[in-house]
Amino acid sequence: MADAEVDSRRSVDDRCDVKPTMPDNGEEGVPLQTEWTFWLDKTEGRGISAAEYTASLKKIYTVNTVQGFWAVLHHIPDVCELGLRHTYHLMRGQRRPLWEDPENQRGGTWRIRCHKKHTPVVWKELILAAIGEQFAEDVRPGDEICGVSVCVRDRDDIVQLWNADARLSEGATVLSRVHALLPAGITPVAEFYKPHQSRLAYEGGHKRTSR
Repeated sequence: MADAEVDSRRSVDDRCDVKPTMPDNGEEGVPLQTEWTFWLDKTEGRGISAAEYTASLKKIYTVNTVQGFWAVLHHIPDVCELGLRHTYHLMRGQRRPLWEDPENQRGGTWRIRCHKKHTPVVWKELILAAIGEQFAEDVRPGDEICGVSVCVRDRDDIVQLWNADARLSEGATVLSRVHALLPAGITPVAEFYKPHQSRLAYEGGHKRTSR
């Protein structure tokens, strides 16, 4: 591996070390409806075990105010600086970005493929919508958006919206909201819904193949 690549990866990791003293979650500020936690995972390839994937997860910081959200977002590297197959997650509360977790097993994700040049905008628009609870009227009663992820891939990147209950995905208008949020000229390459249970059934007893 080239020294420059090593330095780049170290720089991203170091810059995601958000210190508790940074001005974010003080008593003053506009409170979010719930806490949200930023995560980074640096999976190097396909075919890793759940334990290996868990070990690759790095908790960045938990925010509970609008000011805290912006402080962290401005502190960490931009999406376009992440390495191949590296992923940012913004999860509600202390929920981990693991579809195998009991807290997530009943849910799923809307997966949105987007051109790399559009990825930073799509990611930013969707995390802002998530913390602002703009999807509340687009999910069915009893469901909620509980996370947003952006994964860097070879060609098109993948942005995911996590929901709590896959059974309630049918009839939801989440993708319509996504289309309304994105600026003119930005259109997803492809989009579909994937329940976590389908992964558990297919990959049970096997190594992880993808997020």
